[in-house]
Amino acid sequence: MNRNIRAVLFDLDGTLVDSLADLANATNCALTQLGCPTHPVESYRTRVGDGARELCARALPGDKQALADQVLKLMRQHYDAHCFDLTTPYPGIPELVSALAARRYSLAVLSNKPDDFTKRVIEHYFTPSPFAVVRGQLPNVPLKPDPATAVQIAQELGIPPAQWLYLGDTNTDMRTARAAGMESVGVLWGFRDREELVGSGAAHVVATPHEVLQYF
Repeated sequence: MNRNIRAVLFDLDGTLVDSLADLANATNCALTQLGCPTHPVESYRTRVGDGARELCARALPGDKQALADQVLKLMRQHYDAHCFDLTTPYPGIPELVSALAARRYSLAVLSNKPDDFTKRVIEHYFTPSPFAVVRGQLPNVPLKPDPATAVQIAQELGIPPAQWLYLGDTNTDMRTARAAGMESVGVLWGFRDREELVGSGAAHVVATPHEVLQYF
């Protein structure tokens, strides 16, 4: 483990907050409006993580992919009104974030969730925000696992990527961390399992937020 860590970059959905039900409900609502089959909430664990449009495409039948943009529009409308219905920070996350902030580590958030929703969720559940940068999906900016935005955040805060710990719950996060040159830590309380995290390059895997503190 790199003991020279000075900053932590967090994924949002599946890492800081459990938002699966609200994301699934919004997508299912959109699918219903367009006469498409819906899916159990738990099945969305493998659909989320790569941006809202990809989520909608994954939820559609193969012969209905042309409806993806319509599903996305309707899904966003529902999520805008219901994004706080069932979402909660994972147990131990507020304590972890507070402990790291108290120790003066630089903290940031990088999500494939649209930027406006990313900022709303952080503002709602983490006030006052301990995060120096909060960034989601922006137009004409590549999504994770492209490492460009992760590296940009590191540059903005003046901390080399090698001194960052990246905390995430999917293969997308682990691939982003490795490509950015950050220490990759996979979390088991999120949406994916150990096999996926290790197989996609997690240098470490933790079962609880409290375990993260051992790296500091």
